[in-house]
Amino acid sequence: MNSTTSTSLPVELAPVQIRGLKLAKEGDLYPQDGGRWTHLNADVTYKKSDRFKERPIKVKFASTATITQLRDAGLLQLLNAEVDPAVSAHGITMAGKMWLLKHK
Repeated sequence: MNSTTSTSLPVELAPVQIRGLKLAKEGDLYPQDGGRWTHLNADVTYKKSDRFKERPIKVKFASTATITQLRDAGLLQLLNAEVDPAVSAHGITMAGKMWLLKHK
């Protein structure tokens, strides 16, 4: 489907898909409730400069549709191929990393 050679990857991504790919670059994505995917044990955090913890940083997530589109494009991969893709963790592929390097 996609070639992972040194030529430009022919995949065009929407902004939502780019955010999902960047999220996958930060760590593996696991299914959560409500069709959301995020990092394992993701938690609301606070900026280091916010000493009174007034402005929490929300947990970033991607939707199941976004994860499926990125997997079909070859930018994400299943970490456990023996399990149903709807419940298996996903990780970024080398093609996904290269796409991010070339485009963002």
